[in-house]
Amino acid sequence: MMVAVLAFIVDCLIGDPRSSLHPVVLIGKLISFFERLLYHEEDSDRKKIFCGAVLMMCVLAICYGAAEGVLYLAARFGNAYISVGVQAVCLCFMISPRNLAEAGREIRDYLLEGNLEMARFKVGWIVGRDTDKLTEGEATRATVETISENTVDGVISPLFYFFIGGLPLAVAYRAANTMDSMIGYKNDKYLFFGRVAAKADDVWNYIPARLTGLLLVAAAFLLGFDWHGAWRMLRRDAANHPSPNGGWTESTVAGALGVRLGGLNYYFGKPSFRTYMGDPVHELEARHISMAIRMMYTATVMFLALAWAASWLLGCRATGGFVL
Repeated sequence: MMVAVLAFIVDCLIGDPRSSLHPVVLIGKLISFFERLLYHEEDSDRKKIFCGAVLMMCVLAICYGAAEGVLYLAARFGNAYISVGVQAVCLCFMISPRNLAEAGREIRDYLLEGNLEMARFKVGWIVGRDTDKLTEGEATRATVETISENTVDGVISPLFYFFIGGLPLAVAYRAANTMDSMIGYKNDKYLFFGRVAAKADDVWNYIPARLTGLLLVAAAFLLGFDWHGAWRMLRRDAANHPSPNGGWTESTVAGALGVRLGGLNYYFGKPSFRTYMGDPVHELEARHISMAIRMMYTATVMFLALAWAASWLLGCRATGGFVL
């Protein structure tokens, strides 16, 4: 797990650089290429589902193979330090805790300054809902919800798949998640073409989301937040979320902070109600964004510690004893 720890440290220090050569950007271009090749508006619904599945399999195979190729080239140097360094840099591109935190802090700062217009604008960068009429509380809610959900998508899930399958599986996960964010919508264009990608993303995140929910309860305890409330809301509200995975983090964070997430959102002017998560013990304020970020980082460090311990125990079991 040295690679994962180094990747996390690098992300904390320098973040995720914005570049057209960023691996996730390249994955997005690959998805767009296959979409242009395979999507035809006149196709039947069944054919769209089939073509969407073909897109997903092609993208996953190419991304997994590319990661394997990087590992092969790194191994050719015959130097363990080079191999670890290359893997750490590549894995760093697959996670985004610093970018998530920076986006949240920027919105928080605008809210504290009373600059609601800029806060709304920045919220529009991280959510898909309409933001031009958000109140301060709604802007805070959108930010806390995004941090909560992306603790899974952008942090724990890539690390989880790295732990069980190395860099290639972590890259494959990021590709699957990127496909969901690009074509996994329930609109006229992607309802059938993106269905397989959306369902696959639910499967990829099933275990990590539940693990993250438990880690967030523990994080609330360590941070002195309301961990009893986090555990209670996790049990009460997690299953009520429209996503099979989203409720595990949103309900937990809502309970830990004593706030209520969910409610009425607007998408392209059309209202959409999302089930409430948590109880409104406190009014949503900018400080809750900072608290959600602290929970995200704490849960990440806890996961790395647990994964390192599991790796050590498995190594000891493989060698038939404990080596100090």
